[in-house]
Amino acid sequence: MLNESQRRSISFLEAKTPFPPLSQAMGKHSSTPGLLAAGGGLSVQRLVEAYSQGIFPWYSQGQPVLWWSTDPRMVLLPDKFKVSASLKKSLKRFSNSPGCEIKMDSAFLTVIENCSGIEREGQGGTWITREMIHAYHQLHLAGFAHSVETWQDGVLVGGLYLVNLGRAVFGESMFTFQTDASKIALSALVAFAKHHQIELIDCQQKTAHLSSLGGETIDRADFLQKISPSLTQTSPPWIFKPIYWQELLTPTFPSSPS
Repeated sequence: MLNESQRRSISFLEAKTPFPPLSQAMGKHSSTPGLLAAGGGLSVQRLVEAYSQGIFPWYSQGQPVLWWSTDPRMVLLPDKFKVSASLKKSLKRFSNSPGCEIKMDSAFLTVIENCSGIEREGQGGTWITREMIHAYHQLHLAGFAHSVETWQDGVLVGGLYLVNLGRAVFGESMFTFQTDASKIALSALVAFAKHHQIELIDCQQKTAHLSSLGGETIDRADFLQKISPSLTQTSPPWIFKPIYWQELLTPTFPSSPS
């Protein structure tokens, strides 16, 4: 739960209260850097409003909805995605196997539930509560949340889910039941992003895993500047075509920005 100092430092929102300015988020030297506000619910309208301003929800069972805007921000630039020799081998094997397939949005609810159930190092529970699962499922039904799924012989073995506004993509969580299955799903998202000229995938917070794949941190102001024009563009069709693998598996990858 929030301590008294945190309660005094952040805004508590009603259902229709707008978010406070990002400058009011707690600083990097506080115990909760990036914490901006609490409450306000998880309606589709609220979530769209949040993501369009670089804000995302993250909280545990028993806490109010907590809203964050981290600074710096972890991002993955598709043109800087690192495909190691072992991952490239996995991608080639996967893309050339008849029983292996990338699907999008065929099992969104299963993907987010699997993400919720995965045990993660250093975490005693999950932040993907039943309330969050319901909220993002509604966001999916409204066309703003999508899943990228790794299938093998008719079985879902890994995947991720994300939020999409225009051509801005905000990654949320991944799961895997098989070696490299979540990396394959992320690679598919990167290939999809490169094909559709999506220049940035938001990863919210820095992790060693994302850093190893080419993720980097940028100032929040730079992040907002980069996503701003993408928000008003037309969203791509969320269908993965096998030809997209060429974006990663051609000898010239990683390519320079066009």
